[in-house]
Amino acid sequence: MEKVYQPNERRFVVVDGGPDDLDYTYECYSSRRARLSCGHHATPSSLTDWCSRQLKEGKSTFSCGTCGGALPYDEVRIKALLTPEEKEHFEKTLAFNATKSNPDTKICPGCNTSVARRQLSNLSINCRVCTKRTGRVFEFCWQCLKEWKGSRPRADRCDNAGCCNEALKTLQTCSVVEFENVKDIRNCPSIRACPTCGALLEHSGKKCKNITCARCNVEFCFVCLQLTSKCKTTSNYYKPCLIPMAPRQTSIPQWNKDL
Repeated sequence: MEKVYQPNERRFVVVDGGPDDLDYTYECYSSRRARLSCGHHATPSSLTDWCSRQLKEGKSTFSCGTCGGALPYDEVRIKALLTPEEKEHFEKTLAFNATKSNPDTKICPGCNTSVARRQLSNLSINCRVCTKRTGRVFEFCWQCLKEWKGSRPRADRCDNAGCCNEALKTLQTCSVVEFENVKDIRNCPSIRACPTCGALLEHSGKKCKNITCARCNVEFCFVCLQLTSKCKTTSNYYKPCLIPMAPRQTSIPQWNKDL
């Protein structure tokens, strides 16, 4: 069902007619258009479609497909008329994509800027930009990306409902991969956390069982999770490992760049 703006919408500028600049699939939505912060116009449905496409591509921020201008999540949430279900999906996927592309930074839910985490034992993150802008200390949860609730420091979760580690959840629930050129390997998870830096990587099942992490540039065996240099002393790229297959990971390695 096509989304439509209310006739009395006052939160942002709405125009009648004109081009729907984000309708890349030619759905020809009839709703009025919202003026985006970049200056282009979009219907709530085309904005939802375009941002959903960016999520599928692994993006952790949104941008206009016409000019490349940044579209903050708060703007997308309001102007795309996201349903509660869409809002939950968008926020979880944004967090997962941000972790996958750069586990050291997250997008602050208050100002949409990148924030680095300094204390690995504390999920409560102080955003200096939001704190300065609002005049009060603004903290958000590194894990669920919502404004912090509960006592601190904590390393497991905050008190927001549904707070959980989406990366760990992905490792536990991802499908299995079937290797085309390596026999006798079954039920290997299709997504692994790099044993060196913790970045999430997915194996397509093609070619050999080893993979090189794009983040730390370290090559490891996707099956036993040993570094390739160690795994290949008793095996090779297309043979099963001598040691048993590593189980699904229950923790994500932290990258010590000084080693």
